[in-house]
Amino acid sequence: MDNYDLVVIGSGAGLSVLNYGLQMSLKCVLVEDTKLGATCLTRGCIPSKVLVHPADLIREAEHATKVGIKLRVEDFDWELIGKRMWSQIDESKEMEEGLSHVPNLKLYKGVGEFVGDYEMIVKSVESNGIIGHFKGEKFVLASGARSLIPPIQGLDEIEYVTNKNFFGEKFPKKPWESLIIIGGGVIAAEFAHIFSAFGTNVTIVEMLPRLVMTEEPEISKFLERNFKKHMTVLVNHKAIKVGIKKNLKTVIVQNVESGKEIELLAEEILIAAGRRSNADLLAVEKTGVETDERGWIKTNKYLETSKPNIWCFGDANGLYQFRHKANYEADICANNIFGPPDDKREVDYSVVPWAIFTSPQIGHVGMTQEEAIENGHEIYVAINNYSSVAKGFAMGYESDDFDNGFVKLVIDKSYKLLGAHVVGPHAAMLVQPFVYLMNAGYTCDSPDFPGRTGSNKLGRACPEAGSFMPLYKSMVIHPSLNEVTGWAIGKMRPINIKSHGHEHQHEH
Repeated sequence: MDNYDLVVIGSGAGLSVLNYGLQMSLKCVLVEDTKLGATCLTRGCIPSKVLVHPADLIREAEHATKVGIKLRVEDFDWELIGKRMWSQIDESKEMEEGLSHVPNLKLYKGVGEFVGDYEMIVKSVESNGIIGHFKGEKFVLASGARSLIPPIQGLDEIEYVTNKNFFGEKFPKKPWESLIIIGGGVIAAEFAHIFSAFGTNVTIVEMLPRLVMTEEPEISKFLERNFKKHMTVLVNHKAIKVGIKKNLKTVIVQNVESGKEIELLAEEILIAAGRRSNADLLAVEKTGVETDERGWIKTNKYLETSKPNIWCFGDANGLYQFRHKANYEADICANNIFGPPDDKREVDYSVVPWAIFTSPQIGHVGMTQEEAIENGHEIYVAINNYSSVAKGFAMGYESDDFDNGFVKLVIDKSYKLLGAHVVGPHAAMLVQPFVYLMNAGYTCDSPDFPGRTGSNKLGRACPEAGSFMPLYKSMVIHPSLNEVTGWAIGKMRPINIKSHGHEHQHEH
């Protein structure tokens, strides 16, 4: 049986830690059961954006009538769009070729499974036969997640699409005529935007009362209102049975409140009902690694699992499943594995940003209003619409428009920024400066500062850190869309503040 210094499961952000090990001339092994590059490169954020951008252009052409320009999309080249998408996915082939020649590295293309303490076998994806058997001194579990398949009657008897096989054998030669999407989260919202823009008759089925439940209720409502201009949205509806009828796929959905059933028909069904852990495939319990009640691998603030010398990060720990968060964790994990034991770094998830690249686009960082109150904060909220600034009006947004986007800031009574939420054009870019602001000002802890390794920003020693004051004191380029966020401070209103002094009101 082979023995390795470092075993990395997963070739997404896990490659960063692997690279550190290889630079230290450690004997390493990498296990990956799909294409190199994992979810983000091969079946997630990167290829999906190659589809999102053309869809954005179609919607922008439609919106142009608001400013007096009539544009007509005569046709689209789905073959070219697909070719550009595959060019990104196929970078995994170059990665695999390159890694196969790296000294001190053994690459296994298969499914890793623990069979004992620090002992693993690798099974072939095709044959399920054992292609590797080894022990490792240190393990890094960056094993990702997979589509959660809900228990719907008949689903195991028909073919359906997930984000994994869509970027594989299920990629359509042309957009489907009709599509039923089961789920209402990030993946569902992006696919709904893509295919509705390309002319597909899309129906979203979400059992919860609103779409994108991670967002502010106002943003969910805004997205639903805009979606209904282009597709059918059924919230509070649960898919209970699927089948085939007249060469179409059927889904029977039930209203969760009334119990009333509806039959839907479409050319294809996309399952986007959430993600589930891969820990069961790894059989982590056989090496003493604990999981939570939903199957995600438990990690502490140093990304250590319950088993010494086994770390976990990325989607595998179930926390904020975004590639940029995994990259952040990879650096911390590498530091904690290879750095001095007394210089371990803690993870800090207080300022995790993300965007949902649907239409309208959504940007998010930090707490929602509800989360801030639940965490004991007394808060202000500031809301500002695109139509309130000159650039927003120039772009065709007026106060009573159904697509008049907005920013919502959540602010502690100390003026510390707790959250920023944007819905509308360029939301991802508009929210990013708040990420910088919320991280700013925490440099007062010198190398000798006794709490140096602590990362809870809100508990550090700079009361002005992370406040909105740099925003309040700064000039904002006029006229630009930045004024939507920059001027929001002038619209602060208290939500649950028991006693407070004067509020800063900003005239522009």
